[in-house]
Amino acid sequence: MKAIVGIVVGVLALSASVLAQEGRGAAPPPPPLEPGASQADVDKALLAAPANLQNQATVIRWKPDFTYDTLRKGTNRLVCYDRTAPGQPPFSVECTSVANLDRVAQNLKFEGMGDKKQAMLDAAEKDGTRVKPEYGSIFYNLSGPDRERARAHMTVAIPGATTASTGLPDNPKPGGAWIMNAGTTTAHIMLPGH
Repeated sequence: MKAIVGIVVGVLALSASVLAQEGRGAAPPPPPLEPGASQADVDKALLAAPANLQNQATVIRWKPDFTYDTLRKGTNRLVCYDRTAPGQPPFSVECTSVANLDRVAQNLKFEGMGDKKQAMLDAAEKDGTRVKPEYGSIFYNLSGPDRERARAHMTVAIPGATTASTGLPDNPKPGGAWIMNAGTTTAHIMLPGH
């Protein structure tokens, strides 16, 4: 009798587990790579992505003219890419909302201007041509001298936000989250330790 009860309890537990997984839905397989794309390039770019979004993220490769090739078309709104370039750490990958691709392209263009970068950023901010990031979107960055010593950094874009509009301080002195570049298109929430 005890053996039958044990078997019934085991079958019920297994059935509940299977039903729970079906209810949540098993994660779909990653989308296929585009022709000519390298799995190694996709895997590298995805290192910056949160684990729960990696499987269905889009992965792109930036071209010198600030357009991009799609290596893998994902099904969620996250897009990841390699940012390794002059002016960046030797290892640099980033992920953000697909809505931010125009902003990232503009950033890359300005970063490629060397000493003129800050003047170009300031001029675009002043004349209203600075592309705004999607409000509330997150930039996930993993960068450093190499992959083994790379450090994760995350910011939340809140273009135009100020201390008055959010209640967050505009400096890190209080020790919690704060707004960097308050009142600009570059305003973002800095999270201590990220």
